[in-house]
Amino acid sequence: MIEIVTEVDLFHPPARIWRALTERALLAKWFADSAPGSDRWILATAALPGYDGDTEVETVELRAPDRLVVRCREAGRATRLACDLTPTAHGTRLSVREVLEEGDWDADARAEQHEQAVTGRLPAILDWLAFQNVDLRRAEGGLTAELPVVRLLGDDQRRPGRRRVLLVAGAVTLIAAAAGATVWATAGEPPAPAAPAPTTSLVMPSSAAPSARPTTARPTPSASRRSASPSPTPSPTPSRTPSPTPSTVVVAPLSATYETVTDRVFGYRGEVVLRNPGPAPRPTWTVTVTLHDGATVGSVSGAEATQDGPVVTFTGSALPGGESATIRFDVRDPDPSHNAPTACTTENTPCTPA
Repeated sequence: MIEIVTEVDLFHPPARIWRALTERALLAKWFADSAPGSDRWILATAALPGYDGDTEVETVELRAPDRLVVRCREAGRATRLACDLTPTAHGTRLSVREVLEEGDWDADARAEQHEQAVTGRLPAILDWLAFQNVDLRRAEGGLTAELPVVRLLGDDQRRPGRRRVLLVAGAVTLIAAAAGATVWATAGEPPAPAAPAPTTSLVMPSSAAPSARPTTARPTPSASRRSASPSPTPSPTPSRTPSPTPSTVVVAPLSATYETVTDRVFGYRGEVVLRNPGPAPRPTWTVTVTLHDGATVGSVSGAEATQDGPVVTFTGSALPGGESATIRFDVRDPDPSHNAPTACTTENTPCTPA
């Protein structure tokens, strides 16, 4: 049997650490995302070092805010993981102990995963939670300090000289999100000039009365000379130049999808794919994304962006019929539980999930 033990001293109360261990949104920020459940849930650990797939977790013991024990099954192996929180004079000592019950594993890679999660990413989340409720009485020391000890113990390694001990010491610096909005000038394409209205050409008849042209009859020898009555010249028929028949262009509404492609501790990267399903090109277009309060947009590709409070407006050049445009943007958000905007629309039509 092999067990991995990690101990860390934190300048945080047990209740705050308990939240980071058990609340799904916080757990996803420093360890792995999870599918909700009651006594069983799934941790998305397939991409983490030391893991070969996602982990099915079953709660064995839950005693807030002191002890959490779960049984984990992943890629043909079963482990038992226990988290114990003990109050200290300056905060809490967190002890994480994982024991292999079935199968086999790469113990070194697993120990490295424990160290990165418990002594690196977890303290960053705890520091952020501490800023939400500042304790002015705690004036000494930093927010986070730890002395982690990671041990690998085997059945045949408990004899003197054979026990393997890995000591890891360090300090985690405070992660702070820099606030500030980057504003880009909107540079959309000017609208195409309107086509001139068609001109109708008319040929109007003359307003003067037509003049009579006299016709002289040739007298016969037996007839007396007489004058014939004048014959009027017929009026010209007015002609009308036909007006051009206007052509009809079908402009289909644009559609858009949104997806969070990267989730970080204090922010995320979003992607909007804009589509023009109609045959006619769209000379300009606009996509509007609404962020949470305090969030700011960073680097943007595929569009120009301007931010007014929480509202970010993306604009771009012509989008041909049947084509699509992709917008990617980074968001800095001081709340680690946020991983997507509150709204996304194009031409007042909501974006759909990708």
